[in-house]
Amino acid sequence: MKNFNRIFKFLMLGFCFIAAGCDDYLDINYNPNNPTDAPLAGLMSNVTYETSQNVFRIGSSTSYYVQYLASPNPASGTDVMDPLSFDGTWGSLYAVMTDLNDLILAADENNAPHYEGAAEVLMALNLAMTVDLFGDVPFSQSFNFETVTPSYDDDEALYSRIFDLLDSGISNLSIDSDASMGSDDFIYGGDTNQWIKFAYMLKARYLNHLSETGAYSPTEVLTALDSGFDSNGDDAQVEYFEEANNPWFQVARSNANLVLGGWISEQFVEATDGTTFGVMDPRISYMIGTTDEGEYVGTVNGAGRGSASEQGERSTLVEGDFYTNPTSPVLIATYAEQKFIEAEAAFGIDKARSYQAYLDGIRAHMTKLGVPDSEINAYLSNPEVAMGVDAFTMADIFKEKWIALFLHPEAWNDARRYDYAYEDFDLPENLNPDLNGQFIRRLRYPDSEVSRNGSNVPDVTLLDPIFWDE
Repeated sequence: MKNFNRIFKFLMLGFCFIAAGCDDYLDINYNPNNPTDAPLAGLMSNVTYETSQNVFRIGSSTSYYVQYLASPNPASGTDVMDPLSFDGTWGSLYAVMTDLNDLILAADENNAPHYEGAAEVLMALNLAMTVDLFGDVPFSQSFNFETVTPSYDDDEALYSRIFDLLDSGISNLSIDSDASMGSDDFIYGGDTNQWIKFAYMLKARYLNHLSETGAYSPTEVLTALDSGFDSNGDDAQVEYFEEANNPWFQVARSNANLVLGGWISEQFVEATDGTTFGVMDPRISYMIGTTDEGEYVGTVNGAGRGSASEQGERSTLVEGDFYTNPTSPVLIATYAEQKFIEAEAAFGIDKARSYQAYLDGIRAHMTKLGVPDSEINAYLSNPEVAMGVDAFTMADIFKEKWIALFLHPEAWNDARRYDYAYEDFDLPENLNPDLNGQFIRRLRYPDSEVSRNGSNVPDVTLLDPIFWDE
């Protein structure tokens, strides 16, 4: 991918705008991110970098819900799906959306349609991540500085807004312009063709979220994908560098220093070590670490480390694997994910296409990790994986997509759409009793919102689904 020699310079410039972001919609007297004061390049560097950070921030919590990770401590709040307050996540999402709003306005003022289009695509992404976590959220009144208690917009209506933003972004990115992005864009280095592919891929992702609703159109999903990614080289990602290490590397490094985090769920270990599906997945050694004895041993969600008295008796994220190298990218949207979206959408229309997309998705992810071709071919020739078109099921798609989305927040959206029906997928021990033996369906609204905007905060529980989770 791109080598951004000036990434640190632009990142430091972008940091100038971060502190003002979280509560901008509460400040009705002064907008410190006024478009006339905020250089396009500084805002662009900030929103591309912080969007990748938001993907990490959300994934660092939802990875427990989909049992990639498990806490070493029994009855840990995230593990057992307690009603936690995600104030930091909420604040980070709104900080980026505030800066994106400013970037859209500034780009429009300065006749810079490529900046405006990229900002609209990222606004759609960050808004979608917010809706997918919480449901109804403030948006239409969040950036006009006219109220300290913005109303909440309907989650289904906000999805229409997401599609409008993506369509507008594609239109703006397609305009010829001399005001071009460059190395201030940490995702694509200013390549508008890549941004357009990214927008179409996201459009397919969010159209596919509607799979349980009457609005679902697999044909629309496939049409969007026709203009999406063509290979791993199109992946939307932010590559990190020595001055700002990959955040999952920081988790692995902290874990090595006994600041415990990044312990691997028994569910994920057994799904990839041959226990659950009867085939050893070669990706396991590129994704997680072994015990001190060279074995893969997971931690049961909700139970903690059990009889293990030492850290080295359980598998964890370790430094130097694909996701945990200091300069590893944070993956925002990938060709592998797109192929699994294609497999799901085509399943009832053209099962042969669906099956091929499923196989292509596995290969794309394995290639991304650096798995040798011989090991990829061996896995793809195993009858447990290459079962043939007739025996191929939707469960096979969701299982392989779950592996390919390791640590990514999109995996929780899939889990809810799929009703957590993965093979041998058990509820965590010591489950939050208020869930009545069910899996969590949304996050609780943060304490900061309840305290300052409580009259508008919807009265919902952790079991109330997002509109698309019917």
